[in-house]
Amino acid sequence: MNPLFSTKQHVSPEWVDYNGHMNDAEYARAFSLAAEDFINFIGLDEMGRIEHSYTIFTLETHICYLKEAHEGEELTIKSHLLDTDAKRIHQFLLMENQEGELIATMEQMIMGMDQKEGKPAPFPEVVAKKIEEIYKEDAKREQPKQAGRRIGIRRK
Repeated sequence: MNPLFSTKQHVSPEWVDYNGHMNDAEYARAFSLAAEDFINFIGLDEMGRIEHSYTIFTLETHICYLKEAHEGEELTIKSHLLDTDAKRIHQFLLMENQEGELIATMEQMIMGMDQKEGKPAPFPEVVAKKIEEIYKEDAKREQPKQAGRRIGIRRK
């Protein structure tokens, strides 16, 4: 089952490090750009942010690096909403290479902010409806195996 939201990017030369593949910070950039595309998709593009005096802040992220990405390579980043409430989204982003192989994941918690009040607030109604529509579809999909991972050294 395909996600309701995905976006494409290419690995630019500036993203490649001395190891000959995409630098770890650039994976974060690629995911951030994809998250921005998602925010536009749910109705909080520039006009939506102005109209509703509302924006999104990132609260937490966790990236898993699974394979290398190389200069010029096309990346597809797919979204999977794991959970949502009135003002937060628990989102999982999956980065695939041109062959459709999973090369990285990012799990994040984002929160809606009322720009006039400068504090968290429920999503505007039209945005909340779009989020709920996506969440209902994503709930039918298998949960990504990397979701909810902890970082730590495994001991025997």
